Amino acid sequence: MTRLTGRALRLTVFVGENDTWHHKPLYSEIVHRAHAAGLAGASVFRGVEGFGASSLIHTSRLLSLSEDLPVAVVIVDTEPRVRAFLPQLDDLVTEGLVTLDECETILPQSRLRSTGGTPTTAREDTPGRNGREG
Repeated sequence: MTRLTGRALRLTVFVGENDTWHHKPLYSEIVHRAHAAGLAGASVFRGVEGFGASSLIHTSRLLSLSEDLPVAVVIVDTEPRVRAFLPQLDDLVTEGLVTLDECETILPQSRLRSTGGTPTTAREDTPGRNGREG
């Protein structure tokens, strides 16, 4: 598992739920590429309502029955690692929005106790569950 504490960069990619890359959801392709690139983590969040460059409001409200809800892919890692990943988005994201924000990551207290109470300020790769790499 990868632990990250201290300064980091958050990459957020806003796309539509129906956007695809080679017949596969675009958000899924972004997550899989981030994983293959060894980034610390990525999550996909489905919006309940929003609009973008088209100015069309997409919503999950039952009467509207929108099928193209907004999706945000959020990736957090060190600045050099996130910036090195950006060229991969050039091919993938033709519509949507990509943002970068400086952020600070915090290791939960329960994890601090299990590591002797000493937070780290850099990436640390540790074995996964049952001693296997994770």
